[in-house]
Amino acid sequence: MNTISTSVKDRLAIITLNRGKSNSLNREMVTELSDMLHNIAQDENIGGVMITGKDHFFSAGLDLIELYHYNEEEAKSFWHLFLGFTAQITAFKKPLVAAINGHSPAGGCVIALACDARVMAEGKYIIGLNEVPVGIIVPHSIFSMYAFWLGKSNAYKNLLEGKLFSPDEALAIGLVDELTKSESILTAAERRVRKYMAFEANTWQQSKLNLRKDLIAATSADQSKDLEIMLKQWWSPSTRAILKSLIDGLQKPKS
Repeated sequence: MNTISTSVKDRLAIITLNRGKSNSLNREMVTELSDMLHNIAQDENIGGVMITGKDHFFSAGLDLIELYHYNEEEAKSFWHLFLGFTAQITAFKKPLVAAINGHSPAGGCVIALACDARVMAEGKYIIGLNEVPVGIIVPHSIFSMYAFWLGKSNAYKNLLEGKLFSPDEALAIGLVDELTKSESILTAAERRVRKYMAFEANTWQQSKLNLRKDLIAATSADQSKDLEIMLKQWWSPSTRAILKSLIDGLQKPKS
């Protein structure tokens, strides 16, 4: 694995996102995460999973620099891959907790939303879904994931504004469940996931799937029409201009 590392501690798998400074999600990283979760789902020796990042980033979201240079077929296949991954992680039956150690906008937030609980580090970090200001149309499946935790009204308003939250704001609105000091985040997240792991496994897992039935249906539904609309906007001059401006800012040498 080039973009993630995984260790196992007393039946708990700890997946660390480990791609560059900001853990931005590209095709390789999404594929490796998908493969790892598939393997863990089949492994009876693993009872739960914790996902975390490194330094000050959980994940900065999709790697817009790489995605911007995809051709039409590459872009289409990537979005199919990413939406398929969101369906997979949403339907992952074992306990799954996010230890959000830093910034987690956009795609990073999507990963966190799929988890059963989110513990976030205190500090000057951001989390939320800011696709609209970036020029990316939000599919219904992502709205469903946001609304599952925030409620439809809050999800609607904050998605259309592209609102990014501080840790305190995220806690207040229900986007995260607990704040802790950076040095304590793995301990706090482990405590949460082991609480779930202590229950009778089949009872807990089947209950999770039952409670998520509508959410799983939304993320696993055929999204071809939504994707067609998204990709049309992705290639529009207005969105390309927004993306180019963002990328220029990211690539500008720090003074």
